[in-house]
Parts: sequence; C-alpha cells; structure tokens
Amino acid sequence: MEQRACRECDLIHEIPRLAVGATLRCRRCGAVLYRVRPNSIDRTLAWTFTGLILFGLALSFPFLALKTDVVSQQTSLLTGVSKLYAQQEGFLALVVLLTCVLIPLLQLFCLLYVFIPLKLNLRIRHARHVFRLFLQVKPWGMIEIYLLGILVAVVKLAKTATIVPGLAVLAFGLLVFSLTFAISSIDDHRVWDQLGDDR
Repeated sequence: MEQRACRECDLIHEIPRLAVGATLRCRRCGAVLYRVRPNSIDRTLAWTFTGLILFGLALSFPFLALKTDVVSQQTSLLTGVSKLYAQQEGFLALVVLLTCVLIPLLQLFCLLYVFIPLKLNLRIRHARHVFRLFLQVKPWGMIEIYLLGILVAVVKLAKTATIVPGLAVLAFGLLVFSLTFAISSIDDHRVWDQLGDDR
C-alpha cells in the first residue's frame, strides 16, 4: 500500500483504494492528501493525442517570418538550435534541443505507451519502467520557457522588423497547454495500481 506524507504537517498516511471522485484528507490537519481524478486515463490520452498532433504541426510549418526593408526570412522550430550550433554553441544547442523538443516528445510517447494498454486493459512489457522514465524526465520539459523566450524576442524585434507569426507558433502555444493538461490528468496512484507495481 502506498504511503504519502501530508504536505502541511508531514504526517505519514497509507493511501487505501478509493472510489472515483473520492478525496483523502490528513487525519491531523485536514489538508487534501489525494484526490481520485475521474476519467483520468481517457483525459490523459485525449490530451496526449492532441499534443502529438500539435507537435507535428509545430515541426512542419513555419514558426515566424521576419521581414525588413532588405531581407525576408522564415524560421522553424529547429532554426534556433541550428543557429546556436552554427555559432559554436554546441552545448547550448543540445540543451535547447533536449528540453524543448526531444524530452517533450519523449513524454508524449511514454504516455501513449503506458496509457493505451491501460485503456485497453492490456499488460505490456516495460510499462512500469517507461512510466518511471516519464516521471524522471518530467521536470526537464521546458517548452513553456522556450515559448516565453520567443515572445520576448518578438517584442524586442518588433521595433526593427515586421514579425509574421506562422501556424507553428499557434500549434506550439497550444502544445504547452495540452501537455500541461495531459500531465495534470494523470492519476499516479491509479496508474501504479493498474501496473501492479509497489514502487
């Protein structure tokens, strides 16, 4: 049985099997310890599939078009990585590629690998390891920071050039929300319970 410490008073509780929609509160201070999310598997899958489609759009279409009196140039999601590499900033290019492209993509595929079999009541190999991997890399997905950096750059460049946002900007912005909603829909307790892992 899973044990969880109260975030308010640190009292350790054993988490029993709860009905959908039930909430477990701390015996000492009454803080919410655990809430069973309804339809967590369906919601996680829906947001994950949405995120995968949006990721494909963000990679396939132009991100921004930069127009001045002299030059007009289109950029893609990976342009920043290639520009950093071309400027001998290989380590920084790798960090951007990992945190803004590869790790979010890995998160989406991990969620599909774990949650599709859960939805179909199937047991597949390595599902527990894949879910652990997802939990370990979750803090490293930083697409919202990347998007914020792009918005700051756009505001600064707007004084010197005309910025035309592409379809990829909208897709990438929506991807931030869909990945956030997918992760927030996960019911860790239920996942581990169905995977049969005592962690």
